[in-house]
Amino acid sequence: MEESAVYLLCLAASSGVPLYCRSKGSSKQLTFSVIGSLNGVHMFANNQDVLLTATCTGNTRVVWRAFHDSINLIVMSSESAASDHSLHKLLENVFGAMVLVIGLDELTNIKNVERLKKDLRACYKLIDSFLMENEKMGDLTQCVDCVIANDTAILQECLDDFTQAAESNFGCLIAGGKVVAATEKWWRLSSQEVMLLCWLVASLPPNSSRDYPVYLPQGSPTVPHRLLTFQLVPGVDVCVLCGPSPSLQKVENELVERFWKPVVDPLRACLRVQMRSFPASVPIHRGILSLLLVNRDLNKSLHTVQAHPAEDVQNPDLKLALAQRRLALRSFYTLAMSRYFTSDHVDGKNSLQFEEPFPNSFTHSAHQCYTVSSTHKCYGMKTEAHLLFLLFSADVPTFSMRAIANKTMQLFSKDFPF
Repeated sequence: MEESAVYLLCLAASSGVPLYCRSKGSSKQLTFSVIGSLNGVHMFANNQDVLLTATCTGNTRVVWRAFHDSINLIVMSSESAASDHSLHKLLENVFGAMVLVIGLDELTNIKNVERLKKDLRACYKLIDSFLMENEKMGDLTQCVDCVIANDTAILQECLDDFTQAAESNFGCLIAGGKVVAATEKWWRLSSQEVMLLCWLVASLPPNSSRDYPVYLPQGSPTVPHRLLTFQLVPGVDVCVLCGPSPSLQKVENELVERFWKPVVDPLRACLRVQMRSFPASVPIHRGILSLLLVNRDLNKSLHTVQAHPAEDVQNPDLKLALAQRRLALRSFYTLAMSRYFTSDHVDGKNSLQFEEPFPNSFTHSAHQCYTVSSTHKCYGMKTEAHLLFLLFSADVPTFSMRAIANKTMQLFSKDFPF
């Protein structure tokens, strides 16, 4: 395979017929013989009562996953940061995206393969968004990316009132694909559902309003709900999950301007903090380059690779530096979650755990971990309510990382609660 190429294959489990093939970073198409071989070895293993999940060659990692004995997904990646953990998350996201858009019945009771192929085209933009480079981390953490805005309390009150007036309990305000505020019941949806809904809105072309049917992969995989979205200012959308009523026109004409026109300035201000994910007034230690904070109770996360806003003036190669930081932070998160920080719970019946146990001499579970390299250092911390991952510059003393991490955790748990 070409360097940094990714291929995603979807096949009908019973017949092995390819339903689609999506790719990243390569102009070459996979031949039918290669697709057949990848599916054939998985089918052979199943017939021998062997669960084949992953393998790797010199420069390529391959992961298989079967869903409901109906859909087989295969991913091949030659990216240096690819791991079994991240690729299995990718396949979970892809199947969840398919259920979200066309429903579980269409995927488990395949009556017409050609019709299913046509229906699956509606999923392509959402699926492709998981394959491409992205500023968000929700695809890996299975938590929704959030923003701490300066006027969160005001926007939260507007959202609650607007959602109630729209005859719903499920509402969400999104800026740049990240959640600014959401209703209490929105947070009660499964972590995958919340993440997928936000990624769906971000993957769709900008539009003043939408009435989009969606299936909730765990809450309602066979009965669709209506996802109403309204663009309040460019880059900021409000979303509501509802039933047959009210109509899109009623909400757009009677409610949007009434509730959101008075707060246009706070809405625009959300976009100014969405890159950093929190206001410049939040004091972060100067040695921290990147940050990922996960709220384990609400399944939401705060993520930035530009912890210090003044960097955009000082560093002419900032874009490349940010991409490298994002890759390093994702790699460290994957390492920590697969080896050291075991998950307490998993959403959904199809979720698998890919954790590497400690050697037999370790009888405890880790709550903190760190790595050191020539270019940067990383520190991870697990508490009852949060997970915190920090990327430091190489000149930060190793012995000080724990104290800095503790202060940062206190900052976001007390001073700027998240």
